[in-house]
Amino acid sequence: MELTLVNERRRPAYAAHRLAEFAARCRAGGLAVTPQRLAIIKVLLDSSEHPRADAVCAAVRKQHPHISLATVHRTLETLCEIGEARKVTMLHDSARYDGNLTPHHHVVCIKCRRIRDIEIPELDRILAGRGELGEFTVIGSSLEIHALCERCGAQSAKRAKARIAAHGQRIKRSHN
Repeated sequence: MELTLVNERRRPAYAAHRLAEFAARCRAGGLAVTPQRLAIIKVLLDSSEHPRADAVCAAVRKQHPHISLATVHRTLETLCEIGEARKVTMLHDSARYDGNLTPHHHVVCIKCRRIRDIEIPELDRILAGRGELGEFTVIGSSLEIHALCERCGAQSAKRAKARIAAHGQRIKRSHN
């Protein structure tokens, strides 16, 4: 099975395409297109970080200084309800949001909580067209892989090496 991190260089073209169609999709769904909604979806589409609502709010406040965190939360929930965004890591401390609607999954660092998009075409093919899974009706899927990112893995290895060295020094002193 092939696992591939999504190439971040594809993000600007994808974001431009989605943003160009966003207003039309909102209008078709009976949702008003406000400058704040446009700013929020733009932040999601431009970010590879899968931001929390507070980070989205901070970014949007650069253009709309009076927008409230409550408004951002409501807008993010609305975008998820109409299929314009997705919640990621809903079972963790707080929801993170993703504007990438192409089929993909996520790898999450268990230390720093960094999230990267990952493509698993074989898994998507297995689930494609599947309407039921036992007593459940399948409406979508998102696999979350827990891992250590390169930076956190290196820090853990460095700490382990330091502990081993300190332990060796204690043993050496006790023998003297």
